[in-house]
Amino acid sequence: MKRRHFLQTGLIAAGAVALPGRLIAEAPTKPGVLKLGSQEGRLPGATLKEKVANLEKWGASGLELGGDPSSRIAEIKEAIKGTNVKITALCWGSCKGDLVSSDAEKRKAGIEALKKALNTAGELESTGVIFVPCFHKQSTLTPDELDKVLQEILPEIAEHAKKAGSRVLLEPLNKGETFYLNRIEQAAAICRKINHPGICLMGDFYHMAKEEKSDSEAFTTGAPWLHHVHLASRVRWLPGQDKLKEPDQPERSFVDGFRALHRIGYQDYCSLECGVARGTDPLEAIPAAFDFLRRQWTEATAG
Repeated sequence: MKRRHFLQTGLIAAGAVALPGRLIAEAPTKPGVLKLGSQEGRLPGATLKEKVANLEKWGASGLELGGDPSSRIAEIKEAIKGTNVKITALCWGSCKGDLVSSDAEKRKAGIEALKKALNTAGELESTGVIFVPCFHKQSTLTPDELDKVLQEILPEIAEHAKKAGSRVLLEPLNKGETFYLNRIEQAAAICRKINHPGICLMGDFYHMAKEEKSDSEAFTTGAPWLHHVHLASRVRWLPGQDKLKEPDQPERSFVDGFRALHRIGYQDYCSLECGVARGTDPLEAIPAAFDFLRRQWTEATAG
């Protein structure tokens, strides 16, 4: 199947209503909410407990972890015990492109590694496991060939995800990082083809700024499968810090995307995945970024 046809048929049959120039999902049963969080590595604190305490102090409630923290389950559960903080996603990555490798043994090992991460995610009651099929130089296959590989391997992984109580979250990245899956509509087409609750997607405001024509339309297209969002400014610093690097440019706005998240009834987390401007103190800059994002949400949902 040619990739253009794959994308077109996947989106047309996506359970959304086609309107001129976009796809609109069915109306949600309740409005979306803003639940803020951060990746563990971005948070200040000598221990995981201190990082969780800072999140709570700043009014956030989501903690995103890297890789497969299966050896840390007891530590993680103890750190969030008695708090309002929940585990959001596991930022697992691509496993060096092994899941889409032309080497059968590498592919098998990659699939088992993702299944193991899904078990961890289920144990931690997290949102899901973020999966990037490949970064640049991790696959020699064409996009059409990669589409075919994912159609072959994802049904088995999806069923495992369901049994584990979790899901795979396909993450589109900008063309500077991968030649494959650059836009939410492409990930949505795969989700529709697999047609299983174990295969979903996420959006990242940093990558979306480079690849999407409209944050709102992108989130709306992916609405039936959207279960995680990454937050970063245009320069990949904290939201609201663009002007510290590019004083003559406007701040990256989240209003259009937030308006869509509210409209589609988004109930999952929005998590910081970014750096902090040089010379700023994370203990002050991160809560300031959260306040900036809350103001953007208020503007997006006013009226």
